[in-house]
Amino acid sequence: MSRHLDIAKTVFEIEAAAISNLTQLLNEDFDRAIDSILSSTGRVVVCGMGKSGLIGKKIVATFASTGTPSFFMHPGEAFHGDLGMVSAQDIFLALSNSGETEELIRLLPFLKDNGNTVIAMSGNPASTLAKNANYHLNIAVPQEACPFQLAPTSSTTATLVMGDALAVALMQARNFQPHDFARFHPGGSLGRKLLTRVKDEMVAKRLPLVKPNTPMLDVIHTMTDGRLGLCIVGEGEGIITDGDLRRQLEVNAAELMRLCAKDIMTLNPRTIDADAKLTEAEAMMNEHKITSLLVTSNNRLAGIIQIYNLAL
Repeated sequence: MSRHLDIAKTVFEIEAAAISNLTQLLNEDFDRAIDSILSSTGRVVVCGMGKSGLIGKKIVATFASTGTPSFFMHPGEAFHGDLGMVSAQDIFLALSNSGETEELIRLLPFLKDNGNTVIAMSGNPASTLAKNANYHLNIAVPQEACPFQLAPTSSTTATLVMGDALAVALMQARNFQPHDFARFHPGGSLGRKLLTRVKDEMVAKRLPLVKPNTPMLDVIHTMTDGRLGLCIVGEGEGIITDGDLRRQLEVNAAELMRLCAKDIMTLNPRTIDADAKLTEAEAMMNEHKITSLLVTSNNRLAGIIQIYNLAL
């Protein structure tokens, strides 16, 4: 096996052990931190220096997208005026593996005077930051994945995971649902699926329409031109798919060209309203193991929605 692969596996094992170790370090301060955030009318201000700051920005992004208003504050900028953005109602989440980061420590007098609740996330419960915080979340790791024990690796992973634990606990406490997530992600695939209506994605122009007595050769031409793999018979009372044609060919190819649309169509195909959500269309197609639905509006044929429209 490649030496590089061995190194990668070792890193995975070390960091996995670091994450597993966090379970043993949890205490009542986690519950109290969650309760303080839930009872606050302000935001969560996340602050960290260096690598902790980079992880803090990701935690902020997770908080903000899952129902906990939050923003990141650089400790250096905070000390030079940005503390003006911190209201007394805000919760201050300070990240420092050592718990002795000078840029964070010198913010503590202001936070205490301002009446802020401080949640410290560090790997040292005896540190200055931990002792001066209202609640301490221990993110100590047995070892860094860095062979020299210098570059933050396991410790930043532990910080990130503890942040995720806070976010998920807050989500569940707030009964945060997928549609709430979608509201904050209207440009993402989940947002589109949960907020977009069938009418926004359906095919409505140049529908492949045939009459019940349309000869089979014309049915095939219409299906080919429509490029949807199907034909709609009449005003939606029937549907013919390319699968229907294949099955007829297997059963009686010689007879097929003597038939017309009504002879092989599926009666009363499944439909969905144009104002339904894409997720409803997806669920219906998955439940019935089909790839297309006829779309209706005011009980009239309006278009076609297919599973391919849902691959967002």
